[in-house]
Amino acid sequence: MELLRELLQIQSVSGDESRINEFLKSYIGLRKFDWKVLPEVFCGEQFQDCVLLKFGNPRTAVFAHLDTIGFMSRYENQLITIGGPELLDDTKIVGNDALGPISCNVKIVEDFLFHDFPRAVLPGTCFSFAQEIKIDDEFIQAAYLDNRLGIYNALKLCEEIEDGWIVFSTYEENGGGSVPFLLDFIQKKSPIRQALISDITWITEGVNHHNGVAISIRDKFIPRRVFIDRIISLARQSGIPYQIEVEGVGGSDGKEIQFSPYPIDWCFIGAAEDNVHTPFEKVSLMDLESMLRMYKYLMAHL
Repeated sequence: MELLRELLQIQSVSGDESRINEFLKSYIGLRKFDWKVLPEVFCGEQFQDCVLLKFGNPRTAVFAHLDTIGFMSRYENQLITIGGPELLDDTKIVGNDALGPISCNVKIVEDFLFHDFPRAVLPGTCFSFAQEIKIDDEFIQAAYLDNRLGIYNALKLCEEIEDGWIVFSTYEENGGGSVPFLLDFIQKKSPIRQALISDITWITEGVNHHNGVAISIRDKFIPRRVFIDRIISLARQSGIPYQIEVEGVGGSDGKEIQFSPYPIDWCFIGAAEDNVHTPFEKVSLMDLESMLRMYKYLMAHL
């Protein structure tokens, strides 16, 4: 779990993903020679802060977004949300501006957000939830399990897959925007017809801890049912625990795949968490293990 602990300590709110981009490039550069198949790695200004890895002859792409929700300083101690953080008074947040590190609390005053740092903070400074990681025999609890677990899953997948794209995207928590140019590159370089979304979903009345990874039939958007049925059939054959999710709200990088000009099927598959978009996101370790195993199985059999 050391890799996961490292990922959880890196700040990368939407639009400010450069630090995790640097971490990924370093990690991949050091580890790729030990993987089953040596990938081609695509990164740099052409891809902004995204990273793509091409293994063998891809049939399927796995997408994991690098960004998180957070806050940005405005003027006179004001804060603006980035994405959709849960707004809790006295939540501890951290950041850095040109004058140094910042640790302060969110204050909610008449539906407006402020921070209580004792000096003026430079406008445009990004803040993340302060991190506190707790792991026991059953659960992991921390800020930003969404989508650090999705990234962790994708990096662990790199160790074993023979054919496929692994794609680390940006901006997802704040409306998306990177997937269209990534798809354009993929379809010109080595095209695919199917994609899996390595992301984290919600605990609900129908999706519970310890029942396995969630395979989503739909969120706000509806992927093609014939592809979902193939996924579920393979999941059943695998013997790996899974549960079915059906929701009418929410979205992911799958939205941009569906809206693209390319005929690519997609499916969201991820462990479910409690306390969504708070500093206390909580995921079953059994469900995380099911997620890791399911992706390896699907990438081998799709």
